[in-house]
Amino acid sequence: MSEYLPRLLDLRSRLEERSHFLLGPRQTGKSTLVRHQLAEAVVYNLLDSRVFLELSQRPTRLREELDESGRVVVIDEIQKLPQLLDEVHLLIEERRLRFLLTGSSARKLRRGGVNLLGGRARQLVLHPFVRRELPEFDLLRTLNFGLLPSIYLSSDPQADLNAYAGLYLREEVAAEGLARNIPAFGRFLAVAAFCNGTMLNHTAIANDAQVPRTTVHEYFHILEDTLLAATLPGWRRSKSRKPIVSSKFYFFDTGVVRQLRNQGEIRERSPAFGAAFETYLFHELRSYLDYTGGGQLHYWRSTSGFEVAFILNDSTAVEVKGKETVSDRDLRGLRALREEGLLRHYLVVSCETRPRTVGGIRILPWTEFLDRLWDGEWA
Repeated sequence: MSEYLPRLLDLRSRLEERSHFLLGPRQTGKSTLVRHQLAEAVVYNLLDSRVFLELSQRPTRLREELDESGRVVVIDEIQKLPQLLDEVHLLIEERRLRFLLTGSSARKLRRGGVNLLGGRARQLVLHPFVRRELPEFDLLRTLNFGLLPSIYLSSDPQADLNAYAGLYLREEVAAEGLARNIPAFGRFLAVAAFCNGTMLNHTAIANDAQVPRTTVHEYFHILEDTLLAATLPGWRRSKSRKPIVSSKFYFFDTGVVRQLRNQGEIRERSPAFGAAFETYLFHELRSYLDYTGGGQLHYWRSTSGFEVAFILNDSTAVEVKGKETVSDRDLRGLRALREEGLLRHYLVVSCETRPRTVGGIRILPWTEFLDRLWDGEWA
């Protein structure tokens, strides 16, 4: 494993204001981030069986041990012991402590009437690496193995990806009590991976995965609650062309999608390249919004068949083409949307090497688009 690479999410500055939940799928680097940015913090790791046992038997130990006001306290894997949140609430109010509460699943925190601190803690999400965090970025490595730090930096990323998809996504999700039928959940994951980047048909997925339709709904909720996937809502503001409002579905990592599909190597100009490239850009856009204070991300599709991959903050339309030459046909969706004059920017992100403009539509190399995105140009 390589040395630590600094991340864009700044925990110290966020905790100056108030307490936060820090959520993210396993192996996105939450514990490593805490260790490097908050070395002075008091840490309770609930994966440590001794710590878990002590606090589960007597949550009031927090009150007894944390008697200094103004300190930063980290509770790792808070979803394993959500009853601690009552103590956290009290300590925020009475002793002005600031807490960072990390976890890989919001499911147990959202259900059962758990104390979510009444708005006293905001939510942060740590995603896998983004390009700006990596001194040397390899697009094909990213599309094949994803951007989870432990896998991207591994000397054997395929073996680690096998373990992640096989052990965590199936067995550990089940062990958390989120899905009791491991074989059924495994079949669902394989089918769901082939739905990545598409509008969902729950009935068809239920038939393919051999599980009830109601179970498919529940399984998709599990993926969202564990931050392993996200839905992208349809953009509704277009008027001259009726929009489709159904959401699209994306997994959080390109490598995980490829592994769940049991797919071979993704190569340039291959049929699989374009879909993986779009999933990767979805990840960059989501990470940008989460790390820079939020915003809105949609896709647009009309009932007549025009489509644009992403609408960013109601101001920028982004079509994605994983090809070296963007054709006139590739601009159809953006042209149709541009006729309504509702947005400021109309972009195609592609594998072309130099930027150009065609009829008010800017065609950009993907590297330039991402540089300008993270510089705030499309905000």
